[in-house]
Amino acid sequence: MTASKIASIPLSAIAQQTRSSARSLAALSTSSKNQAIEAIARSLESASADILAANAADCKAAESAGIAKPLYARLKLDETKLKGAIAGVRDVGKLPDPVGEIQTHRELDEGLILKRITCPLGVLGVIFEARPDAAIQIASLAIKSGNGVILKCGQEAVRSCEAIVKAIHQGLADTDVNPDVVQLLTTREETLALLQLDQYVDLIIPRGSNSFVRFVQENTRIPVLGHAEGICHVYVDEEADIQKAVAIAIDAKTQYPAACNAIETLLVHRAIATSFLPIVATAMQEKNVELRGDGLTCEIVENISAATDADWATEYSDLILAIKIVDSLDEAIAHINTYGSRHTDAIITENSTTAATFMGQVDAAGVYHNCSTRFADGFRYGLGAEVGISTQKMPPRGPVGLEGLVTYKYQIVGDGHIAGTYSGADAKPFSHRDL
Repeated sequence: MTASKIASIPLSAIAQQTRSSARSLAALSTSSKNQAIEAIARSLESASADILAANAADCKAAESAGIAKPLYARLKLDETKLKGAIAGVRDVGKLPDPVGEIQTHRELDEGLILKRITCPLGVLGVIFEARPDAAIQIASLAIKSGNGVILKCGQEAVRSCEAIVKAIHQGLADTDVNPDVVQLLTTREETLALLQLDQYVDLIIPRGSNSFVRFVQENTRIPVLGHAEGICHVYVDEEADIQKAVAIAIDAKTQYPAACNAIETLLVHRAIATSFLPIVATAMQEKNVELRGDGLTCEIVENISAATDADWATEYSDLILAIKIVDSLDEAIAHINTYGSRHTDAIITENSTTAATFMGQVDAAGVYHNCSTRFADGFRYGLGAEVGISTQKMPPRGPVGLEGLVTYKYQIVGDGHIAGTYSGADAKPFSHRDL
């Protein structure tokens, strides 16, 4: 269904259509879902020129409107990025089907059998900003997990997302999957309306700032899977390998600074600061990174700005890095747990005991030892793609792939069994035998 057609239909009716189509999708075989996913990949390839042209128009309009540099980086969809997204669709098709998995198979008594079986959530409402490739990832994950999805893109990505969803619908047209399982909303008014559709939508996934996630949580009765800011850290311990630490810090900051898993703060143990900081500062400045440091850092590294308390709590999503010298591992952990966003944090050290303490005590969805925070990604985790990175404590946490989009139901099959048999003075005991 095109955006123009959607505009003329009440959102509740669109959600009903999505829910009805999702029920049919939930009953399809793995083979049918995989065929639909491959059809989407082929359709996206055929429509690549149209999608890239639409994205170029979005980028031009966004530049004229003065879009922030990090948002522009996320918005821009070149041929390489699009090919990668399509490859991700095919990777999702190769993954095991998360639906219909028997998690528990237990005899309660002779002829009375309990099963716990995974099943789709139903309908997802996913609200995201300038990330048109997210529409591709989310649609493929939704179909593989048997869910319908209502996508709400940011204003800056409307043309791109309309072209993408059009291609997805064309791909699904000749498959067993009804194209109505994927819908696209494009206006701000529809965001608020979507949040009120608790009768039809089972999970809201907002991808944006902490304030935006809080706004969504405060304005809906639908469960929310929060993907908030990425204030990520690298801590360079006193027993770090300096060459290793420099390479990891450079990658974590500059490989794709607009990503939510790029670091915003570098913590350095005082014992290694004078030997490490001049080297890493030079390497960062060669990559055009603006450095901001605490008082001690500014004494060691010349001609950098002084950091303020606000810097420790800021997601720059740009070539800006805050640096702080700490006296101990405990101080580094305390800083991260105070200012971090529970996304991804890393320690660089050759001491495995120190690393284990860091990884055990840092409160984040991802805790790494001697590697870049940029590995926090569904594709890199082998999930095929992701609907987002959850920074909440309750599962799913971290990159959310297929396993985060299913729930389960209990099924019991008996033969005239009644509960009264198992209660009272002559109660029959349960066998509770796992099968």
